[in-house]
Amino acid sequence: MFDEIMEKFEGSPSQQAVIRLLLERGFSVNDDGRVVSGGIEIPNTGIAREIDVDRRVVDSTTDAILADEELTRIFQNISQVPSLMDLAPVLDLTVLSIEVTDAEQEGIVARVTGLLAEEGVSIRQTISEDPEFTDEPRLYIVTDQELPGSLINDLSDLSFVRSIELK
Repeated sequence: MFDEIMEKFEGSPSQQAVIRLLLERGFSVNDDGRVVSGGIEIPNTGIAREIDVDRRVVDSTTDAILADEELTRIFQNISQVPSLMDLAPVLDLTVLSIEVTDAEQEGIVARVTGLLAEEGVSIRQTISEDPEFTDEPRLYIVTDQELPGSLINDLSDLSFVRSIELK
């Protein structure tokens, strides 16, 4: 789906940058063509400054979104999920980041969370990046305890795990 969305803007790398930002941040586009997070409007100048494009690129991108029925359905229904990952150091939480070989393989989340449950590790949050929207999707698990080395080894031994990172 991500590739299909980006193809609609293939002639404009600047508009693709706007689309990428909207998807990554979970920003919506309202009926007036304004970028919003929930009910809070985000100025187009701020978006443009973030990705180093002209404000008019943001305007033309939101106009294109509203002119396309499929894009309108997507961007009027997308929402942001609060993440504990950035708060982890402040709240003394552990973030386990797992890169997998094939993100579309079935049972990845179940297998990983099952191993954590077997070790008695309580999970505060699980975030699974969608392979449709990112090139290298990862599984993030936030927990309020240190993970034992044996668990890290067990996770590393799973056939679908490419790499593990603790933060």
